Order: sequence, then C-alpha cells, then structure tokens
Amino acid sequence: MKRIETNHHVVCALYHFVRIEDPAGLQQQLLELLTRHDIRGTLLVATEGINGTVAGSRHAIDQLIAFLKADDRFKQLMHKESEATARPFLRTRVKLKQEIVTMGVPDIDPQEIVGTYVAPEDWNTLISDPDVICIDTRNDYEVEIGTFKGAVNPHTTTFREFPTYARKHLDPGRHKKVAMFCTGGIRCEKSTAYMKSQGFDEVYHLEGGILNYLEQVPEADSLWEGECFVFDERVTVNHQLEPGTYDQCHACRMPISDADKVSNHYVLGVSCPHCIDVKSDADRERYRQRELQMRLARERGEAHIGGDAQSAQARHAEEKKTFRQSQRLAGKDGATE
Repeated sequence: MKRIETNHHVVCALYHFVRIEDPAGLQQQLLELLTRHDIRGTLLVATEGINGTVAGSRHAIDQLIAFLKADDRFKQLMHKESEATARPFLRTRVKLKQEIVTMGVPDIDPQEIVGTYVAPEDWNTLISDPDVICIDTRNDYEVEIGTFKGAVNPHTTTFREFPTYARKHLDPGRHKKVAMFCTGGIRCEKSTAYMKSQGFDEVYHLEGGILNYLEQVPEADSLWEGECFVFDERVTVNHQLEPGTYDQCHACRMPISDADKVSNHYVLGVSCPHCIDVKSDADRERYRQRELQMRLARERGEAHIGGDAQSAQARHAEEKKTFRQSQRLAGKDGATE
C-alpha cells in the first residue's frame, strides 16, 4: 500500500473479519484512542470483526494502525489511505453492530469460505474475458456515478437486497465465472462467500476494491468509468483519489451532480430530485431550519456539528456564564453606590 505523507488529513478505510469475543471492550478502547488523537469518522465493531473509515493526521492514523496490528487478531488487517484537504468527517463514533457489513444472511462467514482474490493489475484481463460476468455489488446510486466497463448493475438499494438479486438472476449452471467488486473490498467478502455457498464455483473478488484499483492501475490503462462514491464529506473521488465533482444533498444524503443542482426540485439543504417525492413538507421544514442554523454557524466561523461544534457550544456557554456573572456584579456595585 502506498503510504500517504501529507500535512492534510489522511483518510483511512479499514476492515478485517475475525472473531471478537468482547466487542464492547474493543469499542471502548477504540473510542478512547480516536478521541485522544482527534481522529474523526466511524468504526463498526461486531463479533465478526471491524470495519470503518476515519481520518486524522499522519501521526494519528499511524497510532491507530499500530494499536490494531499489535493485536494478533488484526495482523492481517486491510486498510487503504487517501488524503483530503478538509476534514472529511465531523464526528467520532465507534458503534457496536450485529454485522460489520449488513447482508442479513446468517451463517455466512468469510473466514471459512470466500472468492478468489484478484490483484488490481490482473483485474482488466479477468473482466475482459467474455465468459466472465462482472457484477457491481454496490447500491444503485453508487453504480450510476461510476463503475467498470461492462459491469452489471443489480439495481439494489441496500446490500440486504443482493442475495435476492443473486437468486433471481444468477445461475451456477449458466454463469460459470463470476467477478465481483465493491468500494473497498468488504462487501465482496460476504457476497463472494454467499455465492460460493449457493454452488457457484469460480467466484472472483477485486482485492482491495475500487479504491485499490484506482491507486494501482494507471488511468491510461484503466477500465474504470466515472467517479467512485465514498462515505465521507468528499462524496466522490476521481481516478487520482482526489475529491470528485459531486456534492451531497443534506436532506437525503444522496450524491448530486451539477445537473441536479439546476433542477427545480433542488433547494440547498432542503430537497433534491432524489428526495422530492419521498420527504414530507414537515421534513423539508425541519431541513430548512437546520440549513439556517448551519449558515449562521458558518457566518460565525464555527462548525455546526461534530467535535468542533461541541467545543464552540461549550465556549458560548462559558461566555454567557461569564457575562451573567459580570451583570450580577455590576448590579451589586450599582446598589452599593
């Protein structure tokens, strides 16, 4: 993995499937470490492993990876790095979950069975084979932003829908070779394990996902088309893993293009073409008030949410307390005179 050396924020995506007997204990350890080093983002912890994306300084991310790899359970931890000029996350969260990537199928264990890993430099050859069906395991809105040339879009809205798609549209007798990919590799750990459990023999998995491919394969040789959706404030990244051209609707969190923003359905922070028919007037009024508070916070040069916002709120509370105390003292002085 190419090491990111930068004064900017290092964005670290990681996951590892391993048995964790005390996920609550690991949760507390990770939350303390992330807070101490001002690492923002979200980590998920479950009995099946760990998953998440966080960002911080070079030193801070090094501390996190060193902490995890000092534990024998995480010696083989997968992680990818990119950089961002602004904070890509505002909050620090470590959540306990039933699954670190939710497929909703019991007894699927990537530690027991998984597809064959394919290195990024070998991926083009694989998916160019006419006998191979290449499937994008991500959700519909992610696929629309960018995907590999010739890849199949399952048109799922959540990963939970993938097993249903596979049962309806894929046949072990007809689809002899199946290649699968996702953003960072974790969804394919489960989707390929599921496919193997359903009788598919040759199932392949892009090692490290799209992000690893974009890092390793020169753009001139690439079969990737478009941008890649990422789950942080950058919204998308291009082939150089730099922030892409998409924004995000703060009402529904969907990625929006410049074309979406000239739509009559787009109101900053309130609605967009994706959510105009699914959100209520009450929802939109709530979003409108939130957008107002965000604008006022920006005008004050403060964050609206996250750790920086909490610091600002604490500072305002202390300023108000000091002001009230000064007013009381002034009143007492006036009464004595």
